[in-house]
Amino acid sequence: MGQIDPRALRTAFGSFLSGVTVVTTRNEDDQLFGFTANSFSSVSLDPPLLLVCPGRFLSSFEMFEACKHFAVSVLAEGQEEVSNTFAGYKGDRFGKIAWKEDQQGVPLIDGAAAHFSCKTSQVIPAGDHIILLGEVLDFDCSGAVGLGYAAGKYFSLDLEREAAAALPSDDCSIVGAIIERGGQILLEETPDGLRPLQFDLSGRNRVRDALSEGLAGSGLTVELQQAYSVFDDRKNRTRYTYYLARACDDYASGNASYHAVESLNQKQFVSDAHTTMIKRYALEYETRNFALYIGDESDGDTHAIDRRD
Repeated sequence: MGQIDPRALRTAFGSFLSGVTVVTTRNEDDQLFGFTANSFSSVSLDPPLLLVCPGRFLSSFEMFEACKHFAVSVLAEGQEEVSNTFAGYKGDRFGKIAWKEDQQGVPLIDGAAAHFSCKTSQVIPAGDHIILLGEVLDFDCSGAVGLGYAAGKYFSLDLEREAAAALPSDDCSIVGAIIERGGQILLEETPDGLRPLQFDLSGRNRVRDALSEGLAGSGLTVELQQAYSVFDDRKNRTRYTYYLARACDDYASGNASYHAVESLNQKQFVSDAHTTMIKRYALEYETRNFALYIGDESDGDTHAIDRRD
């Protein structure tokens, strides 16, 4: 066996769908520490044990290695910003979020799907991490749906199911992709205006597969990401489903070309609904905070489900 590529291994590990947690502790000087982790697992019911795996690269690593108590907050849907704060914010992380103390004075994140207050049972060296084994002293479960994470992106099971359930099985269904590359998106030119690349579902209900096949058949190599917009055009009796995607190579055709994101507000699109969708994309692209829209051509709800780097 040849030498293992750490980047490739990280990608392979990332294919495992997991939840997202924030692990917290308080030291003897009453300083608070916390980090985002998806390396969390239940271990035993009798005695009640769980584990998390702090990395040696953490600025707070020594605090967790030496801690006597720690807590795990399992984040709920909609808490992406909490995750992002404890993953990368360099300032006062606890000043940016709502929290409370457990009986040991360790912070618990408000709104989490579950909390576990632990006494450190063992600290086991494990390469560039440690295994922090905790005995569960107390816990609670709110019943909220947990925030998911896979392949470097957040996902929401409830929202994905809602989007999928909204899709009809008739022939008036279109699936497409907003494909970005280097600050530009790929748009088709039609007599009625511009639109993202799209394909007729023709009564098929495996939407993502149909899109992948359509893009591949067009000669495009893309990294397909999350659903971005699901809406009914009641006038045309058509259901549109658009995904986000990132192009992996250059592409050009007779009626499709790339347009700079900053120029999108000046473009003419095939419908008011498409104009609204693309303008929303241009706005969200500035912060990379993308949301899933579910509704019709004029009214609906948006749900924050992903943050891309």
